[in-house]
Amino acid sequence: MPSLIVFLILVVLTSMFGAIFRPGTWYDELIKPALTPPGWIFTPVWLTLYLMIAVAGWTLWNKVRSLRNPAMICWGGQLIVNAVWSWLFFGLQRPGLALMDIVVLLILIISFIRLTWPISRASSLLFIPYALWVGFAAYLNLGFVVLN
Repeated sequence: MPSLIVFLILVVLTSMFGAIFRPGTWYDELIKPALTPPGWIFTPVWLTLYLMIAVAGWTLWNKVRSLRNPAMICWGGQLIVNAVWSWLFFGLQRPGLALMDIVVLLILIISFIRLTWPISRASSLLFIPYALWVGFAAYLNLGFVVLN
């Protein structure tokens, strides 16, 4: 159980870093892509996804017990790339850079799903909603780049 706490702390730190960079007047003035959800939806969705990310990492860790495992490397990598997106998009106000970041994030998430399937199906399945949400977020990010 102590290892679950470590995974939860890592995810909370990622979330806290991302939360530093908030949408502001710059974001409010952007032309929004079709299907942009209301702002309030992001908190419950990300809260749920972050919990699933932590449990997926912890579940995989209990199977492989190695930071050198390719799936564990993807898990750690996606956490870093996830945190950087808010800084690029909201902090630097660079949607184009954020789009490149989110594509890398999606690749890491899909790689994690593929790599964990034979080791821990639960970990793979926990990342599927994450992949779907990040895919949708990539569509939105692309929309911001094209429209603005």
